[in-house]
Amino acid sequence: MNDLYPMIGPEDPPPYTFINEQGKARVLLVCDHASNAIPRILGKLGLDDAALEQHIAYDIGAKILIQHLSQHLDAPAVLAGYSRLVVDLNRNLDDASVIPEVSDNTVIQGNQNISAEHRSQRVNSFFTPYRTAIDMMLQRFKAKEIVPAFISIHSFTPEMAGYFRPWQVGVLWDKDPRISLPLMEKLRAHPDGFNIGDNEPYSGIDLADYTIDHHAESAGLPHVSIEIRQDLVNTEAGAERWASILADALRDILADSELYRIWQSD
Repeated sequence: MNDLYPMIGPEDPPPYTFINEQGKARVLLVCDHASNAIPRILGKLGLDDAALEQHIAYDIGAKILIQHLSQHLDAPAVLAGYSRLVVDLNRNLDDASVIPEVSDNTVIQGNQNISAEHRSQRVNSFFTPYRTAIDMMLQRFKAKEIVPAFISIHSFTPEMAGYFRPWQVGVLWDKDPRISLPLMEKLRAHPDGFNIGDNEPYSGIDLADYTIDHHAESAGLPHVSIEIRQDLVNTEAGAERWASILADALRDILADSELYRIWQSD
């Protein structure tokens, strides 16, 4: 085992990865649910391979999407290295769903009745390193006296609880509208006539938006959380198409020098 990360073995992936670490854009991209990996010590949490390919384990297509978007924007990105079933990195540690015992009606046997010590090891191995990696990248911007834009990338299932979700994109936000409102306007103006969800199918006001709340909103950074429907980005071609659409929509917004200021809410 790794002394620094007690649950990560020598053949396991790292708790986070960087993409385009030296990107020139005044933007940091993050992806909390990029991976469906489970460390060997947890034995797939009692799930079969088929379950780990489903949305309960990760945001399908989000990793490919953010890889392309990072290149289009020339922006650095931080990607989580493990499944949301190990620790959900977009939840506060006080949230019961941070280590889910059940996800979309699937019982996660490896998350049942875990001890406080085991929980602490998961936090130290997966949650804390990811937070630290994001903070490190933000400190690099601060050292250059840059207030960066913070963009979180997720994907959502086409259907949930028997209901079809009609949106191609969801734009999640709370108090700071600097990226979210013009982004929705530009996406809605696309010639393909997209259905854009304003805080749909999830909301940036909800507490289940920890990464944005913790790293961006609390610091006054311009920010947005973008959700793309999974059936649109579950192939290389689809992910590239939507990375290009998002980059085109974001380009003028991110080119505005007035964006890069600390937000002072009323």
